[in-house]
Amino acid sequence: MKAAPRTLRYTQDHEWASFDLNAGKTVRVGITEYAESQLGDIVYVDLPAVGTELRQHEAFGTVESVKSVSDLMSPVSGRVVAVNGALVDSPDAINKDAYGAGWIVEIDASDSAELDALMNADAYDTYVGGLG
Repeated sequence: MKAAPRTLRYTQDHEWASFDLNAGKTVRVGITEYAESQLGDIVYVDLPAVGTELRQHEAFGTVESVKSVSDLMSPVSGRVVAVNGALVDSPDAINKDAYGAGWIVEIDASDSAELDALMNADAYDTYVGGLG
């Protein structure tokens, strides 16, 4: 498995967060390549409604694969401002492009300190490497 993208932040639940500190507080969220590889072929994604308020580490939906169903956990607190509706018809976009077309939601983050607490790519690679 290739190294996690350097520009993203990560959770121990294998979600990634993309944000530009200069462009505001909107955070794009998805699951990592490690997570999608463990799940196998993704067949369904349960998306939250736009406007849903989330708390950090709270489940906001599920991803279902041929192997299992897993909760999606929010890396930050805030309000859902966009969902990737393309996943309704093509949930396998996560398998094909986990860090691009497979994004899941965008969250208007309410506490930038939560972003600082997420793992950088080096820490995430080390964490995943320790999972065996």
